[in-house]
Parts: sequence; C-alpha cells; structure tokens
Amino acid sequence: MDLNELTNYVVEGKVVQAESFTVEALAEGMEPSDILNNGLIPGMDIVGDKFQSREYFMPEMLVSAKAMKQAMIHIKPLLAKSKEKAELTAICGTVVGDLHDIGVSLVAMMLEGAGFEVVLLGSDNTADEFLSAMEKHEAQVLCLSALLTTTINGMATVIDRAKELEVRGKMKIYVGGAPVTDQFSDEIGADGFKPDAASAVKMIKEDMITLQKNKSDD
Repeated sequence: MDLNELTNYVVEGKVVQAESFTVEALAEGMEPSDILNNGLIPGMDIVGDKFQSREYFMPEMLVSAKAMKQAMIHIKPLLAKSKEKAELTAICGTVVGDLHDIGVSLVAMMLEGAGFEVVLLGSDNTADEFLSAMEKHEAQVLCLSALLTTTINGMATVIDRAKELEVRGKMKIYVGGAPVTDQFSDEIGADGFKPDAASAVKMIKEDMITLQKNKSDD
C-alpha cells in the first residue's frame, strides 16, 4: 500500500478513507510507526503549511485533524503495546477560570499529528494540575491557552509556580489564545507564542529539534 494515499486523505480531510486505509494497512502487516511517520505526519505537515499560506482556513484544518485522529485510534494502542512511545510528550490545556478549549484542542491534535505523545487536560486547570501532569507523564512541553483577558494571568501563575518548585528549566512552556501577544509572552517568561495552531506547532517542533541537537552535541 502506498502511504502517499494516506497522506492525501489527511490533507483532503477524508475521514472515512483515512481510517479505512489505516485499518487495511495494519491488517496487511504494515508497522504502526510507518503509518504514523510516513503517512499521517507528512499529511499534517502539509496541512500546516497550507494554513500558514492561507490556502487552508480553520474548517479545513479541523477536518484534516479529524481524519488524522480517526486513523490514530487504530494505531495508538498498537504503539503502546509495542512500547514504541513517542520521544516527546506535550501537556495541553486551558488555565484556571477559562472554559474555552477549542483552540488548545486543535493544537493538541496537530501536535499528535506531528508525532508527539499528547495529554489534553481540557479547560479550567490550576498551576499544580498542569505541573503534576508534566511530572506524571515526564513531558517536555506545556501548552497553555486562555481566551479571556480576565484569565490570561493564570499563565503567569503556572510559570511562577514552576519556578517556585524549581522545575521551570525542565520544560518548555508555550502560550496562546485570542488576548495573548508576543509582548505578554515575553513579560511572563514563556518560551513562545504564535497566533494560530499551525505556526505554534511548527515553532514547538523547531524548538524541540534544536534542543535535541544541542543535547547530542554536548
């Protein structure tokens, strides 16, 4: 089976076809990691590029992410069984007092499509809930979201709490949401901000590649 077909199904947001292809490929003995790395991830990379070039918009991104997620339903249990755990883990969620999680859910889906192990906490999370999840899952990346000007200071609270517990240096913390700006991100000491899911995931991937390269050079 040609994994380029699966890539195209993801790009075109063909949910049923992406799932059917994945089920058939697994039945024929194709490795789950091959399907992920050579079919699904390239598809989401193309979707991200199309979004940044304004060829795709939010509806197209969502349906492509759904196609990828539907295929992942069949792959994830097999990866877990074979202990082929993703090298990088991200915790994603909305800060305390904020019930909006559509944006951060899209980031989570796209990170998963980029090969990350992702734990989506959903909305209304305290600093300690975020940091406990980071420790439990041995995650390297924390993505914080807020949609309200009244809740964005919860992001600073998470970062301050990480410093207080002396774990800030063990993680990369990214922020996003409608009221968030580059200036705010810098002021609270976050590692980065992007205004949309595609560019956020691209930034995180590039940062992780750089971080891993620096570690291998040491």
